[in-house]
Amino acid sequence: MSVREEHLVELVDDDGRAQGEATVSAAHQPPGRLHRAFSVLLVAPDGRVLLQRRAAVKTRFPLRWANSCCGHPAPGESLVTAANRRLGEELGVGPVELTEAGVYVYYAEDPATGRVEFEYDHVLRADVPADLAVRPDPAEVAELRWVDPATLEADLDVDPRAYAPWLGGVVNRLLRPARPAGTAGPDATPAGPPADEVNEAAERSGGR
Repeated sequence: MSVREEHLVELVDDDGRAQGEATVSAAHQPPGRLHRAFSVLLVAPDGRVLLQRRAAVKTRFPLRWANSCCGHPAPGESLVTAANRRLGEELGVGPVELTEAGVYVYYAEDPATGRVEFEYDHVLRADVPADLAVRPDPAEVAELRWVDPATLEADLDVDPRAYAPWLGGVVNRLLRPARPAGTAGPDATPAGPPADEVNEAAERSGGR
């Protein structure tokens, strides 16, 4: 088990209120425990977004294409601090200014590893320059590519199993922000309003 699997995550209720803590490993064992997470999308001036293909050693959905960076804030940690830390660890990027495009809850089972994602996911956006220098960690990231988000949304319906099951909801929040996006400052705390939807993203025939 990797060291990261022993890190603590913040358990939450359906409205995003903290309800204790658990290790990453425990939170992702079936049937899963709802916990706080974030999904970052880096957006270039032409509107394209950076996708990463998750490394083969990932314990959940390895070798699937996903958004630029994902992670979990430690209990009580601000989203911006946690997201910028992971951007640095995974991509060699940051710090960047982040805005929150929305929140949604999703549940997904990984048929390959038996792990479960059950997350209260804060979708964070960062506008970055066209010449952004990226230095991915090969232990985290297998590949990178820039894509048009509308094209990506269509491809998610055509070939869903090439992608992490949470990506559709993340792209949806980017294209259709659920509420006016605000700057997630360095002391940002979890948003109070409830998640906009529950997405049952379990792997199954016919896609998401």
